[in-house]
Amino acid sequence: MTVLQILKIVCALVTIVVGFISLVRPNSVTDFTGLQATGPRGITEIRAVLGALFIGLGLAPFLLRMDPAAFKAGGITYLAVGLVRLVSMFMDKSVMQSNWISLAFEVVFGVILVL
Repeated sequence: MTVLQILKIVCALVTIVVGFISLVRPNSVTDFTGLQATGPRGITEIRAVLGALFIGLGLAPFLLRMDPAAFKAGGITYLAVGLVRLVSMFMDKSVMQSNWISLAFEVVFGVILVL
């Protein structure tokens, strides 16, 4: 197993962990993301989008027997999120540390997973 393959597996596992935290502790994302669920509908949305979607994205490579296309799909997703985040940070005047940290992770994970 190469270092790149190990890094891809780590990225997928971290994606699952982030999703799991969002799924079981949806209010814990408030401090970092700025998202705040003001009612049950908002909590469901955090669980579904930040929880289940990230869990599925991270699990896909394992369920598809380490198919390189599954890793690439995750990488493309991270890069798309990063691109939109970068543009949005300036359009929405939300240039702040937590967005830069998220962007860095999205670019690093995206590049690793696409390679």
